[in-house]
Amino acid sequence: MKRRDVLTRIAGAAAVAAAPVPLLAQGDKPITIIVPYAPGGTTDMLGRTLAREMAPLLGRTIVVDNKPGAGSGLGAAHVARSAPDGNTLLVATSTTLAINPWLYKKLQYDPQKDFAPIGMIGAVPLLVAVNPSVPAKNIGELIALSKSKPGTLSYGSAGNGSPQHLGVEMFKAATGADLTHVPYRGSAPAVTDLLGGQIQVMFSDIPPALQHVKTGRLRALAVTSAKRQPALQDVPTIAESGAPGTKDFEAVAWQSLVAPAGTPRELVDRYAQALAKVMNQPELRARFSADGFEPGTMMPQALAAYIRSESERWGKVVKASGATMD
Repeated sequence: MKRRDVLTRIAGAAAVAAAPVPLLAQGDKPITIIVPYAPGGTTDMLGRTLAREMAPLLGRTIVVDNKPGAGSGLGAAHVARSAPDGNTLLVATSTTLAINPWLYKKLQYDPQKDFAPIGMIGAVPLLVAVNPSVPAKNIGELIALSKSKPGTLSYGSAGNGSPQHLGVEMFKAATGADLTHVPYRGSAPAVTDLLGGQIQVMFSDIPPALQHVKTGRLRALAVTSAKRQPALQDVPTIAESGAPGTKDFEAVAWQSLVAPAGTPRELVDRYAQALAKVMNQPELRARFSADGFEPGTMMPQALAAYIRSESERWGKVVKASGATMD
């Protein structure tokens, strides 16, 4: 099943879990959720799921507006400049809030000052996958192989500064693995070259690699999350490998919902409650988990603290990698 079909099925299958929650009078203007990526990807499908499921809970019309560009920076800057009236929200990713501040020399928004955190949507663990021609059967063997043949193993990513890129750089710093970066414009072409053997390794989003692991065209070595994934129960976490430097290793991309700074606390709290109700629907959680997405709930204050800690953590990785964007 194609990634778009999988995510569309998830979004369409979600059921409304509670009655509408009255809000402060906002007129007839709809709430707009800005998705800072092109239509069809994971973040876009999550945004559309939220629009569909939060609307009846809030008693408001919610529309999605895609504003891709600058590694999610264009959409983020738009929301940062929007009126703090609760009518404009942003699906903000780990790239938006924790990576871009360290990656871009000039950023058109301040992740710490320009947004009011609403809540966590969930996390996207990465899958360590290799072409079957690679003789490594586990993480320890991959590390050893890379050290025994320096410069011979290359890994692909969705581009410089992407979670796939920085996740590997974090892994390299922790383990001393010798892997050469080959950036692509998106995950799809990277997975294609991994299948063809042009690159040997990838820390991939689970959905685009899952079908190839099941058919044997790719070998799964580990997942980068703190716990095993329902879609790949037989695949251990990197931390479970026991290899030197991997204890407590975790590197996941994540999505959250934020509003412009200054949005009334009452609105933020009501949106947070509605988001939590959506993400706690058992059927929705089960379908997300089955396709490699970890649904999560984190209220505003906890999310604010998490963003700060993640920014500090990813900042160290970006600096160590030397990655920059104009």
